Amino acid sequence: MITAKQIADTVSALCIQANTVLRADVKKALCKARACEKNRNAKFILNALIENYKIAEKDCTPICQDTGITVIFAEVGQQARIKGDLGKAINEGVAAGYKKGYLRKSIVKDPVLRGNTGTNTPAIIYYDFLPGKNLKLTILPKGFGSENKSKLFMLNPTATREEIINAVISAVKEAGPDACPPYMLGVGIGGDAGKAVFLAKKALTLSIGFWGENAYYRKLAGDIYKKGNTLNIGPLGARGKSTLLGVNILTFPTHIAGLPVAVNFSCHVLRSASATL
Repeated sequence: MITAKQIADTVSALCIQANTVLRADVKKALCKARACEKNRNAKFILNALIENYKIAEKDCTPICQDTGITVIFAEVGQQARIKGDLGKAINEGVAAGYKKGYLRKSIVKDPVLRGNTGTNTPAIIYYDFLPGKNLKLTILPKGFGSENKSKLFMLNPTATREEIINAVISAVKEAGPDACPPYMLGVGIGGDAGKAVFLAKKALTLSIGFWGENAYYRKLAGDIYKKGNTLNIGPLGARGKSTLLGVNILTFPTHIAGLPVAVNFSCHVLRSASATL
């Protein structure tokens, strides 16, 4: 039996962890970028970014002042026994975690009329039902500097491999330095428009170095990565070869008449944390 209290307590802890302890794969990617970078200013900035995440982890303070809209991927086992309201428990956990961790609360009650909720809730919750008895929760705090650079391309089904690459690269060019590079890109291909956007965001929860689901998409992601790092945008716009930390691609079957391609950006502070109950 998984209780509402267990869920709330877990979510609370994950919110604090995700916002204060940078993922190991992101740390590794930043250090790799620093080692490969030749531009003096870019290397200086990468050193500062690395020092920042070390201080945040040591002092349990936010890695970034924008502690994001809380995106949660809930993988629910079909045989899981959950006592209480799952969605309510998740939101209670978010509110508790943002209060306990002194994390900035950025969510407004109405998208047009505004008015801060004061709790960083409601969270954005995506449910997936899978075989098994467990509940896996993944927290992705999403800052809006990077979220605002999201792109959806409804390409023709005849679009070539090069046209797919060019679409993604055009999004990186348009973002420029505005969303705090070096970036991690999540790319969703297929489904309908909504599914492609969902896949692009979910791709950010996968480790840097995942690239894609098979050899074709791994090669496609690698080529986007290489081309993106020739743009000379660099860390925080300082130029250099470290514009992208990585690219992950997720796909889904689609209609014969279309080819949706979505791009979701993460800044250098790619934050997520998971737990299984």
